[in-house]
Amino acid sequence: MIKVGLVGFGKAGQAVATVLLEDPRYELCWIARQSTGGLVQLTPEVAVPSVALTTPQAWADWLAVHPVDALVDFSKPASLHAYGEQVRQRGLMLVSAISAYSAQDLAYAHQLGTQARVLCSPNITVGINFLILAARLLRTIAPFADVEILEQHFRDKPEVSGTARKIAQSIDVDEDRITSLRLGGIVGHHEVIFGFPYQTVRLIHNSIERRAFGTGAAFALAQLAERSNGFYTFDDLMMHMVRQELMKTPTTSPL
Repeated sequence: MIKVGLVGFGKAGQAVATVLLEDPRYELCWIARQSTGGLVQLTPEVAVPSVALTTPQAWADWLAVHPVDALVDFSKPASLHAYGEQVRQRGLMLVSAISAYSAQDLAYAHQLGTQARVLCSPNITVGINFLILAARLLRTIAPFADVEILEQHFRDKPEVSGTARKIAQSIDVDEDRITSLRLGGIVGHHEVIFGFPYQTVRLIHNSIERRAFGTGAAFALAQLAERSNGFYTFDDLMMHMVRQELMKTPTTSPL
């Protein structure tokens, strides 16, 4: 069983905690959050310790007494620099779903990957990462097609979706091809539209419930546990599985 510390306890973090708690492969040991410590009652039967950790020394002191095998981060970019050296020194697995990392933050995460297993993905759902994989393949097959990206999120999300930006980067289209809508009742919607002569292809992913982030984090942890030290994206993990599957597929010679 992999012992996990969860960083961040907003709406996404709460959903992730629920999934990790239900998954027999993981033990959710504690939650690092902005507010003061205590117990978080996740279910009527289960309470998990919580603690406020904001400095590298606080992280070092806490992990010395409450060790874990992995961190799952749904908080903010600054957290990476607070716990980063503990990831490096202790060789922890890190799954980060932060969407607002700067270039400097990502460079630091890459450095941590020399001594630990680190995954960073702005959207950690399995479905959206499969969509990105499929979009890349179709873009390679039909580079002449027109491409537009549509992203829809809840009303209070201020910035353009980091996932939409990642899709644009992955298929080499300008970010001005992203259309954003903000509407009540929507968790997350991403759509890649390919316009061909006489036909269109739409690749669509809808986040129905935030627990999808939890199943994605659980998938990432299971895959990282089988990998060597390094910096990974969700694409890397999925491509590894695709290659393994293709190697199982028998090939036939043309007639």
